[in-house]
Amino acid sequence: MKKNYLALAIAITTFLSSCELIDDFVGDPIKPPSELKFSKIATFSNGSGDEGFAEISAYDDKTKKLFIVNPNEDEISVWDISNPTSATKLSSIPLSSTPNSVDVHDGLLAVAIENADKQANGVIATYDTETMTLQHTYHAGALPDMVSFSPNGKYLVAANEGEPNDDYTVDPEGTITVVDLEKSETNTLYFGNFNGTMVGNDFRIFGPNATLSQDVEPEYVAISDDSKYAYVSLQENNGMAVVDLEAMTITQVFGLGTKDFSKTGNTMDASNRDDILGNFQNWPVLSYYHPDAITYAKIDGTGYIISANEGDARDYDGYSEEVRVKDLMLDPDIFPNAEELQEDENLGRLKTTTANGDFDGDGYFDQIYGYGGRSFTIWNTSGNVVYDSGDQIGMKTFEINPALFNNDEGEADGRSDDKGAEPEAVTTLKVDGSTLLFVGLERTGGAMIYDISNPHSPEFLEWIVDPTDVGPEGLLAIPASESPTGENLVILTHEVSNTISIYEIK
Repeated sequence: MKKNYLALAIAITTFLSSCELIDDFVGDPIKPPSELKFSKIATFSNGSGDEGFAEISAYDDKTKKLFIVNPNEDEISVWDISNPTSATKLSSIPLSSTPNSVDVHDGLLAVAIENADKQANGVIATYDTETMTLQHTYHAGALPDMVSFSPNGKYLVAANEGEPNDDYTVDPEGTITVVDLEKSETNTLYFGNFNGTMVGNDFRIFGPNATLSQDVEPEYVAISDDSKYAYVSLQENNGMAVVDLEAMTITQVFGLGTKDFSKTGNTMDASNRDDILGNFQNWPVLSYYHPDAITYAKIDGTGYIISANEGDARDYDGYSEEVRVKDLMLDPDIFPNAEELQEDENLGRLKTTTANGDFDGDGYFDQIYGYGGRSFTIWNTSGNVVYDSGDQIGMKTFEINPALFNNDEGEADGRSDDKGAEPEAVTTLKVDGSTLLFVGLERTGGAMIYDISNPHSPEFLEWIVDPTDVGPEGLLAIPASESPTGENLVILTHEVSNTISIYEIK
């Protein structure tokens, strides 16, 4: 027996030695995500003075150009980032009206451009990334707010928001435009087939005298890896639409439900006037997820939709749903402590809605609703929650840098009564077999990074943030195979500071 143990020990030692030799031959073992390093390698400004010179960006790996939405000057700003540490501004692409979004695929740039009359139909224009000359113009619906190529390059999909005018006297239908680039066919898809239907799961239709097709406001597009389906967030409606791209048909509309801030793990700081920074508590509030940006990720063979739950209210001269909790008449049977609850240092300052919550129509509100989940959520493709980050964004930003917590133009705690950090943008990147998620925080700043290789239990890795960069609107991940540095990159575009910052992942 002893001889057998000795022989086994010798065999194991020999095997392990051979493994070390193999490791030496093929290079260092793959590092876990927790050992990745995120370093800011470059920053440059696309404008100065007023905000709004830099919003969404897109990168072309063929020319190493970065294309930036510049609504202040009605142009697409163009930068050569072949050497990111000394980026060079090139001639811009002038436009006839305001751009809202850009995307690039295989040397072709697509730009979503609104009409000078925002309630009229806009266009999608395409440009050659090398010569920056116009290739085609495609008709779109009212206020094309986001445009995206399908992964195979066959389709262009635009979310046409269809916002009302400020008086709320003109409310165009929200639509989705699909361009089949191979056939040069354009279809703008309407939601008329869903008029009169009960979507359910807290899907909101609440504009004055609006049908569902008028009320929906398509915000953002995510497309499946096989280029067969587009998923479109309907932010103000707290919902999502599914488009069959081959059939060019909207096949499904569903609500996203609400987030219960009275539950463990869903605390929030609800007041900017409680003299307590990071005052996390549970409150009797249901909040609409209200996703802004969404992205599609396939993990272990399963497709997921990931949303940045920014929150958004309708607040126009002609109609506004927005009030503070202290201005609601709360039902005394449901809220016997209403007077205490509505004090500024408690829940009184929180922004809420008059469009929902008075279930019996007696003028007293039976439920308090908030805007946004203050989180990111991983959904399955049917709209069911797989994972929600709960109160982690607020908790982590407060723990790491309390001076930036829920800040409002530099004032910490200034947005606690509104939507907190306002998760605005999301994107993913495969790094060494792991799927990383980046979540841009519009108010707090920077981007939080998670390993979501297990979608049911993401791991927080890091918060990359620089206080001089304010208001991240665009978030772009570039894989090492396409990067000008040969390393994975993340680019943040900031609409308030007008800065573009580039981070390298090693």
